[in-house]
Amino acid sequence: MTRRGTVAVPDLVARARGGEAAAVARLVTLVEDASPVLREVMAALAPHVGRAHVVGITGAPGVGKSTSTNALVGALRRSGRRVGVLAIDPSSPFSGGALLGDRVRMGDHALDPDVFIRSMGARGHLGGLARATPQAVRVLDAAGFDVVVVETVGVGQSEVEVAGLADTTLVLLAPGMGDGIQAAKAGILEVGDVYAVNKADRDGADRTRRELRSMLTLAERREGAWRPPVLATIASTGEGIDRLLEEVDRHAAWLAETGELARRRTTRAAREVEAIALATLRERWAAGGAAELDRLASLVAAGDLDAFGAADELVTRAAD
Repeated sequence: MTRRGTVAVPDLVARARGGEAAAVARLVTLVEDASPVLREVMAALAPHVGRAHVVGITGAPGVGKSTSTNALVGALRRSGRRVGVLAIDPSSPFSGGALLGDRVRMGDHALDPDVFIRSMGARGHLGGLARATPQAVRVLDAAGFDVVVVETVGVGQSEVEVAGLADTTLVLLAPGMGDGIQAAKAGILEVGDVYAVNKADRDGADRTRRELRSMLTLAERREGAWRPPVLATIASTGEGIDRLLEEVDRHAAWLAETGELARRRTTRAAREVEAIALATLRERWAAGGAAELDRLASLVAAGDLDAFGAADELVTRAAD
């Protein structure tokens, strides 16, 4: 930091890469707030990203995502890895910030200097993720964390967005919270790399695993494709968590060996670039294009111009 209200980005990035938690937290805040120095921050971080394995954890509300994340972080730490966690919380209707429920439930690691936990408010963004999540992942990656865990809000069918962000997507289910048909409707059969039926000590857990395995077997997969395992866990006691980590690591090795990791990350980067470009265009329209949009809309409504031609003209003007 220099004078109040300004940011010395190179110094901040150097401190974050040196393991200073306060600097990492400050960078994530700059990302969340869409700071004017965000472009400078991302440019400074770019040479240092691509080393962390990103694990997305998703599932319906009540399946035990936060407890499972807490247990998985413990297993990762026992293996000697530094872990960053981004817990996407529902936003407060008053402040727009995270409600911090996940960070409270992951208090076991609060004093561990090799674990960084940050709750981020979804701020109404659909898909279970905060809009700033991809950039926040880059911050933790560049800061030297070996694994970055992203836990989604738990908003049902739209949660599949996490699969586009993670290298490995872990899908949690629980007995008594819907059968395999409901899982298929939610779209999770297409996005999961590892599945875990948590709360496996409850009645119906074995049936849920069998149904899920059957439906995954029916799914069409190309030859040589990854076959998602279906595990049983009791996150509250840690049962099954070491095996869960073994499967996450096995998937990471498969990604590297097959070239799938590079493909996924390229696809992820393309989506991120596209999202930023569209957001930039919207900002330009909001800043000076409202009148032009109204004019074009009037022409379309009157039949003097078609919608495609109007859209082309609007994009051309916004790009100039």
